Amino acid sequence: MLNENKVKVMTKMAMYESGQGAQDMKINSYYKRDYVSFRTLVSVIWVTIGYFMIVALGAGIFLDEILKRLTLDFIIMFIIVNVALYLAILLLYVIGASRFYKKKYSDARQRLKKFNHNLTRLNRMYEKERR
Repeated sequence: MLNENKVKVMTKMAMYESGQGAQDMKINSYYKRDYVSFRTLVSVIWVTIGYFMIVALGAGIFLDEILKRLTLDFIIMFIIVNVALYLAILLLYVIGASRFYKKKYSDARQRLKKFNHNLTRLNRMYEKERR
């Protein structure tokens, strides 16, 4: 005989598993520190690539102005400004990415705890039914 509560719990679990559960299980396969560090490192790599592409594009657009002012002082100032701007953007992005991925990991962990709780409830229902 079908138990309505059991069907509700199983439906809830199946919806979670087919939706966000797969991603949460992948996230949970890492330790929190490893997950956050890896994702932050990947973000740093992409920010670095993006920043240098923007600088190269800007240098290409304003190439005439750069060549008109081309002196050793200008080159040094250009490098200092770009390195300082890059480090500032990188610092902000690392802090933001770290917080974002920590929260993402914690949220996934909480959803998995609820899933495991429902699994335990379902197991108890089956045990009760067998008696």
